[in-house]
Order: sequence, then C-alpha cells, then structure tokens
Amino acid sequence: MTEVSPAARGTRSADQVPGMVTGWAGWVSFAGIMMILLGIFQAIEGLVAIFNSDYYLVGTSGLVLSMDFTTWGWLHLGIGVIAVAAGFGLLAGNTAARVVAVVFAGVSAIANLTFIAAFPLWATVIITIDIIVIYAVVVHGRELRN
Repeated sequence: MTEVSPAARGTRSADQVPGMVTGWAGWVSFAGIMMILLGIFQAIEGLVAIFNSDYYLVGTSGLVLSMDFTTWGWLHLGIGVIAVAAGFGLLAGNTAARVVAVVFAGVSAIANLTFIAAFPLWATVIITIDIIVIYAVVVHGRELRN
C-alpha cells in the first residue's frame, strides 16, 4: 500500500498551519518541567558543594577541571537558578526562554560532564535530562508559542 501525504488527504501538519498544536506540545511542557527540576537539582548540587565540600568522593585534583568545590558549587547554583526561570518561560511559551533553555541545558551537560568523576550517577542523570530537554525544545518548542 502506498503512503498518502497529509496534503493529499486534505489535512495539514503543525508546520503548515500556524497555531496548530500537536501531541508534541506535551513534550515541550515536559521539557519545561524538566528544566525546572534540573534547575532545582543543580541548585541542590551547588549548595552541597558550597556548604560541605567533603561530601564528594573525589578530591579537586581528580576533576577534569581543577578547581575547588566551592567554585563548582557557585557555578551549579547559578545554572540552577537560570534553568528554573527558563523552565517557567517554556511553559509560558516564551521564545527567548526556548533559546535560554537550549543554551543552559547544553552548558549544564558540559558542566556535569566535567563533574562526572566526583559524582558519576548524578551527573549522568542530569546529562540525560539535558539532552531530552534540548531535543524537545528544538524540535517542537514553537508549538507553545504565545
């Protein structure tokens, strides 16, 4: 059987009809919620590093980038605050929040990649969430646009 395109059936995809929302809008909402959760995780990780640098299993010499855990803590805390704001912006359909979400999910993934020796399971989970967020926002982010 031959495949019939949406145009031939008289239907249109979300790319062809402005304002049409598909089931993928749920993935963008998921990305917004994940950005909020990611930001909270990052902030917790940052606060732990700031207030209890002995918590992590690896000394600073075992990290990819050699810096103390207090510096890493402030970096993660900053990423967390911005990620929470971007998550709420995504849920509101803000275009600028889409850009911020992709940039900060990428920065978060890179930061956690360099932090992986200190806490491998946590960093791997955060990197995975970052990748899912980037995919959902880039491919279907415009479906929540105001």
